[in-house]
Amino acid sequence: RKDWKAAIESLSKAERDLPGNADLHNYLGYAYRHLGDLDNSFTHYKEALRIDPKHRGAHEYIGQAYLKANQPEKAAEHLAELEKICGKACEEYRDLARAIASYGKGK
Repeated sequence: RKDWKAAIESLSKAERDLPGNADLHNYLGYAYRHLGDLDNSFTHYKEALRIDPKHRGAHEYIGQAYLKANQPEKAAEHLAELEKICGKACEEYRDLARAIASYGKGK
């Protein structure tokens, strides 16, 4: 529904019960990113990656957040991590690679 505030409220409640869940932190980061709150977005993506350093979704989405923050070099670091984790054929790698390529064309 793209109701990011409601999503954050629900996910925050779930996170209190499951604080070590990388997926929840990834989803919180995603919702905050879509609200334009990059500080909270980065906090949750980094926590997801602290819990699970090979979390493909968190690597892709933090890369997207870095593009939104005009830091393509940081996005490229996460693209390199995705290549190590799952190769160039995985969906997360392909999606972030496309976003980085589009970012470069927009500058």
